[in-house]
Amino acid sequence: MEAAAIFEAHSNYVIGLQFSHDSRLLVSSGMDKTIKFWSVPDWKPVKTLKGHDNSVNTISLSPDGRLLATGSSDNTVKLWSFPEGQLLHSLQDRKKVVSVVKFSPDGKWVAAGSYGGRVMIWTASGESVMGFQANNNQNLSSIAFSHGEDLLATSGLGDEISIWMIPSGDRMRTLVGHKTAVGWLKFIHAGSQLASLGYEGSVIFWDTRFWEPIRTHQSSHSGLRGLVFSPAERVAALSMEGRVELRSTADWSLHSELILSAKAVNGMAFSPDGKYFAVGAADRKIRIWELPSS
Repeated sequence: MEAAAIFEAHSNYVIGLQFSHDSRLLVSSGMDKTIKFWSVPDWKPVKTLKGHDNSVNTISLSPDGRLLATGSSDNTVKLWSFPEGQLLHSLQDRKKVVSVVKFSPDGKWVAAGSYGGRVMIWTASGESVMGFQANNNQNLSSIAFSHGEDLLATSGLGDEISIWMIPSGDRMRTLVGHKTAVGWLKFIHAGSQLASLGYEGSVIFWDTRFWEPIRTHQSSHSGLRGLVFSPAERVAALSMEGRVELRSTADWSLHSELILSAKAVNGMAFSPDGKYFAVGAADRKIRIWELPSS
């Protein structure tokens, strides 16, 4: 597969990527402190949001598509109207880098994970709900709400995945299966499974009823950087140094291998309509592939 479009998006690393729910906009964030909107399918710049004082590490759109949450190395979470881009709330818990933000499935809450292992949850209107310490004070890299919204999974520099009851903040379960840092989590298949990515090169699918591994896939490449699923969850995109693999979630067979000139792949996103796949990298560029119709 050849990239259908390649364009310089930021003046520093591209970190976060997400398509709007109607697939008409691509949102990106970067180490240049900005968030940018790009039109689909001509990939022209539409809007630039400025408000953070440091790298914008993470972005999340609310389920109704009306709010955008961003988290930054300036230790803040900001909530913006979408697609207008008006800053509504600037939130801060501790003076720690915010590494990940996620909306709950009903859009009622927005959760943030930060360096030092702190989790904070606010309402979508910016009111504090709760905060707790996770993962033995180690930096968090991923958080994921369950589909029922009563559980939150967290992971980071340690080799453990923690499952927390929300809103009590009590730890319900600890999952052990990876050998090093766990960089990515997502509940899939209507919440019946939790997928996790370890930097040692393994992807584990956990049964969320018994919290046992269903299957483990070991990559021949270490230093895996990210994992995202297509809208129907039939394809998984796995990023590593200089390449992205598209694999079938049914049997983990390789569909395509996308080779990049940039080593560090920092962000990936499928468009909700299934037409496009976007990759952001350390060379400041976004690459777009058109996906075959299924």
